[in-house]
Amino acid sequence: MFLQILLYAIALGMLLLAASRLATEIYSRSKIFSVEDTPPSRVAIVFGAGLWRDGSPTAVLRDRIATAVQLYKAGKVQKLLMSGDNRQDNYNEPASMKEFAIKLGIPEKDIVLDYAGLRTYDTCYRAKEIFGLSEAVLVTQHFHLPRAVFICNNLGVKAVGAIADQRQYTPHTHQYWKLREIIASFVALWDVWVAKPSPILGDPEPIFPAMRENSSTASWEPKHDL
Repeated sequence: MFLQILLYAIALGMLLLAASRLATEIYSRSKIFSVEDTPPSRVAIVFGAGLWRDGSPTAVLRDRIATAVQLYKAGKVQKLLMSGDNRQDNYNEPASMKEFAIKLGIPEKDIVLDYAGLRTYDTCYRAKEIFGLSEAVLVTQHFHLPRAVFICNNLGVKAVGAIADQRQYTPHTHQYWKLREIIASFVALWDVWVAKPSPILGDPEPIFPAMRENSSTASWEPKHDL
């Protein structure tokens, strides 16, 4: 009897995880684009994805930054919001992301750093509450975009996703991220609909202080391709 209940519980858990992932994929299907087809927005949000021991971005993170640079140079965004983990003095994702973006030709003045983007949920929450955004392009790999797009839109940031897959990742890396997303998708639905946690906040730092993102008079025309 106990074994039967345990098996039913495991089956139910697996079903919930699969359903959560499917829900985010269906929700975001029409909101994910290639770089070329991404609609213009004022800001691209780049999510952290880890650093090597020397402090440089991992391959996954480098691709996210490089994709955001492509959007910027194509005139689709004006600013890059680099969001990542800086809980320890010797681990600073946003600073490393900024350094790599500058090497790729982005002016320092057009890079904004979010040092408290510990999770995708935190990044989306802070994008609105701290940085004053009501819309953005989310830059990350295809496996991550459904969850990111779902969270940001449900937290009040009208978001589309730009696919940052610029290489063939190793099977180990690919499987790790896919498995992680299955579990994280359930957590995302729980956070958005049930728990509604509040991340680390602070004083507002609007990216465009002279023009609130939610202003009905705000307007911006994309630049011509560079």
